[in-house]
Order: sequence, then structure tokens, then C-alpha cells
Amino acid sequence: MNAVNPPPTATRGTRHLIAPELLAALEKLPSFDISLEAIAALRSGGFRGSGLVPPPLTPAQQAVRCEERFVAGPTGAPDVRILVYHPSAPAAGLRPAYLHMHGGGFVLGSADLNDGSNRQLASELGCVVVSVDYRLAPETPYPGAVEDCYAALGWLHREAQRLGIDAARVAVGGESAGGGHAAALAQLARRRGELPICLQLLDAPMLDDRTGSSSDPHPYCGEFVWTPAKNRFGWRALLGREPGGADVPAEAVPARAADLTGLPPAFIAVGAIDLFLEESLEYARRLIRAGVPTELHVIPGAFHGFGVGGDDAPQVRLHMRLRRDALERAFSVN
Repeated sequence: MNAVNPPPTATRGTRHLIAPELLAALEKLPSFDISLEAIAALRSGGFRGSGLVPPPLTPAQQAVRCEERFVAGPTGAPDVRILVYHPSAPAAGLRPAYLHMHGGGFVLGSADLNDGSNRQLASELGCVVVSVDYRLAPETPYPGAVEDCYAALGWLHREAQRLGIDAARVAVGGESAGGGHAAALAQLARRRGELPICLQLLDAPMLDDRTGSSSDPHPYCGEFVWTPAKNRFGWRALLGREPGGADVPAEAVPARAADLTGLPPAFIAVGAIDLFLEESLEYARRLIRAGVPTELHVIPGAFHGFGVGGDDAPQVRLHMRLRRDALERAFSVN
């Protein structure tokens, strides 16, 4: 053992690597276990009862109209619930659109989870935002969730004229598991060649089932919020089998795709001590090598979910600005 720089997991952990401005955010985040019993309790309201309350909507966010709709799901599957956010300001022409997938480790969350930020994007960018209430694992394993997202993307394109949307300026994205679903959706859309996407916005994306299972563990990432054990549970729920093995189908895991050429431009942001750091770096490297325009940001001192603690920290403000600017640039191309 190196006495000068011993492995953090054997001594004091990685709390000393958290940016000081984010420590208050960490204290706000609830501690939770991941198991079949725990996710049932969390879905029934345990997470909301933890004390983590979203800030009140600003007047600009309240002015955004939110419409609940149900669109035809995949063949043989139920309809997909979506939330459609309409900007209040009149449009000078066709609007861009952003299809959003929520986080939750593949097993938690709903389309309502990012209500405030979706309203904010709609207000600031003048875009229509559609949030997808995809089916959760383990009740619905792969490919149920990504097919739900594809159904929502198809609806968005079919309804583009009625919604006043420019079908050439439709971006997809999400946080954590939602970022993983967005990456999988971009790959699925490429394979089918039907629905164009102008940007994939991958925010601390859950891309690789081998993280926390068969890959070499990172000594400084994944101690907080989303751990290797939770990651194994989430991927096991989605895949219906143990993650990390040779029997995992490549099309179910974005990082396992052999060929990334022809994918939409990508934006990837991840915290420096997030469990998903290395898989995000590797996915960005492979995208760039495949000729896909890719923007990558590593937020210093940031753990998984650091933005939930509020927007007072400079790291959170930077992160929000980077995401917004990436969407704005993608929407301004056409």
C-alpha cells in the first residue's frame, strides 16, 4: 500500500473531494436503499416524504402551460403518458423541441420529476418540452422503456405541424438513467432510420452495465448517492439478468454498441466523483473517434445528483448554463 496516498475507501472515503459549495447539497439528499421492497416504498411516496422538496415555481415557470397526454405505445403495450410543456411567449416561427427522459436508476421516477427544469427550458429557449413517463423496471425489462421513448419521439414528429415544431430541431436527453435511455434512443433511432434527432443531451448518463459489476472499480468515484451496488440493482432490473456478463445483449446497453458512427451530436456532463465518470469519458472518446460532434464537461468536486440541492452553488449554475447553451446551439443550427 502506498502510505503517501492510500486508497480512499480504506481510510477516510472521498468526502474531502467534494467541492465545498456542494456539501450543503449532499446533506439535503436523502439516504435510500435499493431493493424490491425499497423501490415499492419510494414509488408510493417515501422519497417525497424524505424532506427533499423542490423549490417553488418562478412566475416564468408558472407561465409555461403543461398538458398531460397519452400517446400510442409500442405494439401490444399500453399507451405512454407524456407531459407537454408549451412556452407562453408567442413564436416567430416553428419552435424546436426537447424530448426528456427522467432519472431514477431505471426503477424509480416519473415524467413529473423534472417539472421545474423542463418549464425553465421551455421558457428560456422557447422550445416545446415533452417529458416521457416510460415504464419502469423490473416490471418492464428492456426494451420496454426505450420503446416507450421511441413511441413518444414518433408522436412528436407526427404532431410537429400541429404543435408548431420544426421536426429538424428535435433533441433528446435526460439525467442518469434518463441519459442512458436517451443514448439508447439515439442508437435505436439510428438503426431504424425514421426519426431525426439534432442532439443527444446526456447528463451524468447511465451507459454501461459493467460499471460496478465486471469493470475495474474507480477508487474515487461512486461513494455518494448512486453506488456500485445500486448500479448493479438498476441494471439487473432493466436487463432481467446479472449485469456485466458476456450474455448481456449489446443493443440493451449504449456503451456496448460496437459502432457509434452516424449518431446525433452529443453533449455529456458528469461530476468528477460521480460513479458514471469513466463510462462517460469513454463514451465521449468513442463518439469523437467515430466522427460524432461531442461536447464533454467534467464538473469538479461534483457527485451524482449534485444539482438537486439547489442552484446556489457555482457548480450547479455552471452545469445548468452548459446544458441550456448546448440545446440553444443545437436549436440554432437549422
